[in-house]
Amino acid sequence: MNATPICLAIGIALGFAAAFGGLGAFAVVLVFAGLGLLVGRWLDGAVDLPGLVRSTRERGRR
Repeated sequence: MNATPICLAIGIALGFAAAFGGLGAFAVVLVFAGLGLLVGRWLDGAVDLPGLVRSTRERGRR
């Protein structure tokens, strides 16, 4: 089992904990789930964060 589903589940659980009783619960859970998914994909090696930052900087120089 890879880290993506585990980190996504952790992100969703943290989102529910942070949003318990709030009006913006859906948005908070969505943000935490997205962050959990991003971390899981990064741990699996599917996301190259330094490459994304590097390509963003190169686009800004043009």
